Amino acid sequence: MKEEKVIVKWRAGLHARRAVDLVNVANKFSAHITIKKGEIEADAKSIINLMTLEASYKTSLMIIASGADENEAVFAIIELFNNVEE
Repeated sequence: MKEEKVIVKWRAGLHARRAVDLVNVANKFSAHITIKKGEIEADAKSIINLMTLEASYKTSLMIIASGADENEAVFAIIELFNNVEE
């Protein structure tokens, strides 16, 4: 299992368009990927689940991945979160 913390750097937070981007990245990997905000967990491969996080600007999230390509999956998601172009 691989875990890494990220901060939402998008001014509009994790809104629908960014959730779609995240799902597209997550679906490239076979690993099970969860995004966690506090006690709330969301499947990174589900737009609806991600929207339940209500992750606004500067929210701290934990990326948790388990599976054969967990390291690559976490790295790719961190790269997405670090891309702050709106």
